[in-house]
Amino acid sequence: MTDETTRQSSNKALVRESFERWRNGAGSPFDLLHPDSEWTIIGSSPLSRTYGRAEFFEKVVIPFNGLLKSPAVPTVLGIYADGDMVIVRFDAEATAMDGSPYRNNYAWFLEIRDGQIIKGTAFFDTRYYDALWPR
Repeated sequence: MTDETTRQSSNKALVRESFERWRNGAGSPFDLLHPDSEWTIIGSSPLSRTYGRAEFFEKVVIPFNGLLKSPAVPTVLGIYADGDMVIVRFDAEATAMDGSPYRNNYAWFLEIRDGQIIKGTAFFDTRYYDALWPR
């Protein structure tokens, strides 16, 4: 195995394990965010832009989780690696505070360095995401 193949396999395993912890309610991929990481939400949502780690938690992660009666549960559809980039395609489901379902399809592009995410780019249907906030 080449060094790059080993690194890709290691990065994929790291991300896979973080999604398994998330699915089991024992963590999330966000646990892998480097303190100086950036997270970008692609789309036309009012929340679509690039965040530093602290701001991302403050303005997106914590408020989003506060809108849910039950935590979002991911179902991984595929994990792919190219160099330091790991791409995860997954569905997530939860129950909103008003009792209605939240479902969305995601693709996250995660740049990994030394076992931590240094850049994340999230693609998903922002229409469903935005509709959750005013409920």
